[in-house]
Amino acid sequence: MLHWIQKLSSRVFFRLLYLRKPRWDTGISPPELIAHLEQHPPGRALDLGCGTGTNLLTLRQYGWEVTGIDFVPSAVSQARRKARAAGEDVTLITGDVSNPDLYQGSYDLILDIGCYHALTHDQRNNYRQNVARHLSPRGNYLLYGFTSEDGTRISNEDVKAFEQVLSLDKRVDSLDGSGPTSAWFWFTSKG
Repeated sequence: MLHWIQKLSSRVFFRLLYLRKPRWDTGISPPELIAHLEQHPPGRALDLGCGTGTNLLTLRQYGWEVTGIDFVPSAVSQARRKARAAGEDVTLITGDVSNPDLYQGSYDLILDIGCYHALTHDQRNNYRQNVARHLSPRGNYLLYGFTSEDGTRISNEDVKAFEQVLSLDKRVDSLDGSGPTSAWFWFTSKG
């Protein structure tokens, strides 16, 4: 029952935030993503929790074939409009990133900027398996999120769970502009 209530409250919370422009929707892709794109040839990319599509458009500008998944219908609609206005071809899916049916084939890059830390424990387990299953053998997974050890954000336990299925290449801890501790994680496929 608690899981269901957490999931419902999260859905309502994010849908309400997208009635206006959420503070994280800056319209600017982070330098960590840009650096990655400048160092890797284009391929297939998946943006988990893609929001209004800022990073999808950046990926397209670097030549990537892109798919974005987000559970907030208004965010996906905004992303679709932005892509159309930019003349970019992107695939957008409205749905839960923990649903394995939404993943198609393998991806050379899976990106998550601020999605994973908002998932429930059960969603996180499914999500990690989806990422590991669909990351290409030499693929990269970039994760950014808030960190803490209280189980509400990305914890060392989460990192260890990811390391069961992926290789952690690098971690950079910092403070998010809004105050909480955060980190970037660079993982690669074990395959």
